[in-house]
Amino acid sequence: MKKIVLIILLFSGSAGVFAQDAAVAGGQPPAAPADSIEATAPASGNEIKIKQFIAPAALIAAGSLIDGTGLKRWNVTLQDKITQSHPGFKTRVDNVLQFAPGAAVFGLQALGIKGKNTAPHELILYGMALGINAALVTPLKHLTKEERPDGSNNLSYPSGHTSTAFASAEFLRREYKDVSPWYGIGGYVAATATGALRMYKNRHWLGDIVAGAGFGIASTNLSYLLYNKLQIGNKKNKENKTVYFYPQVAAHSYGLGFVKLLP
Repeated sequence: MKKIVLIILLFSGSAGVFAQDAAVAGGQPPAAPADSIEATAPASGNEIKIKQFIAPAALIAAGSLIDGTGLKRWNVTLQDKITQSHPGFKTRVDNVLQFAPGAAVFGLQALGIKGKNTAPHELILYGMALGINAALVTPLKHLTKEERPDGSNNLSYPSGHTSTAFASAEFLRREYKDVSPWYGIGGYVAATATGALRMYKNRHWLGDIVAGAGFGIASTNLSYLLYNKLQIGNKKNKENKTVYFYPQVAAHSYGLGFVKLLP
């Protein structure tokens, strides 16, 4: 959990929290301050449904089976063929490529090609996705103690580079799927290439890559789910009062605002 907090704070600047109470006819929250850059909730098109976790769960299960059952022999055979056909393969492209789909989101924003959300929302969503991914993958590496193909250490399962790449790819897809499906396709091609490079570098087994993809996609979906639950919509508290949450981004500070609307 510490990693999640640290990444989110990285984007928060000097945070300020604003709160207002209102009894407004029709239940509309008051206008944001004049110097506010953005005080609206993420686009409703980012709604997360349980069925969207089926595919990543299947990938995690498949990766675990490949690494931990009788399929392990086939896993080893495949890796041996790769290393024999490309001995001593070296590259650092995977270190950068894992973040390329996420960087593309902000690059498109800079070019004026708008996605689902504004850049401040995207910074928070992407930071949360990477934080959740790290919180899931890093402890699991130490728990499973799977030896890498090159024997360098016992932190092979799951692949962190691959999970980061697929978290980034899913982030790009979700933000730009309504603009063009090719953005998401490009992101997933980059993520798949990252996983392949990790195998060609003899750093991961196939099962590590497959499971890493599942963890990455699930991390981004969890990011949108948690952000939506915490920040948007009208929710009733025990006194039947409505509480409306929204991000507050001003010239020199970032924070979380909320408005209580009396019935």
